[in-house]
Amino acid sequence: MPKLLLATSNPGKQREFRVLLADSSWEIVTPQELHLSLPDEEKETNYEENAIIKAENAARASGLMALADDSGIEVDALTGAPGVLSARFGGPGLDDTGRLNLMLEQLEDVPDGRRSARYRAVIAIVQSSGETRTFEGTCEGMIGRSPVGDGGFGYDPIFYIPVRGKTMAELTMEEKNEISHRAVAAKKAVEYLRSLAAYGSTGAS
Repeated sequence: MPKLLLATSNPGKQREFRVLLADSSWEIVTPQELHLSLPDEEKETNYEENAIIKAENAARASGLMALADDSGIEVDALTGAPGVLSARFGGPGLDDTGRLNLMLEQLEDVPDGRRSARYRAVIAIVQSSGETRTFEGTCEGMIGRSPVGDGGFGYDPIFYIPVRGKTMAELTMEEKNEISHRAVAAKKAVEYLRSLAAYGSTGAS
């Protein structure tokens, strides 16, 4: 089975992607497993560009086909912020909980009907030859008033999904992998990966 490098050291993303890509016909490997240290290089202009940069760096460093994603949360009452800056919202001194609390503070006076938001993800797959494909997914929701649930990571405890009646952090992994932004993008990516495997492309130069 050909190897696909998952270009992230984030344990939460690694867990999700291993499940989402389980039927891709590729063996998923991580930078840690290959003893690779990848640069965290993002230009912070858009999700697609960031995902491509990360996948290109990983493919170049490993000689393998690489997959990376960039994602963020877009809050309509904040005119789409924090978007591509979601992981750095509020500056480098904040962790996930700090960023989540900062968002709640900024939305404190926003009524429930205007707290719409979405998660957006773009997955980039780069072959060592340089051929690149991208896949996008979104998940619509609302920003709650306080954190609920202990699953997931990032903003999941305050991202309420009306059609499920739960926050993203309250969903089981199976439920999350049915509707999440990353799952929607990954389903498209899996179709592409299967087609490469079927035609015998390993991504190697």
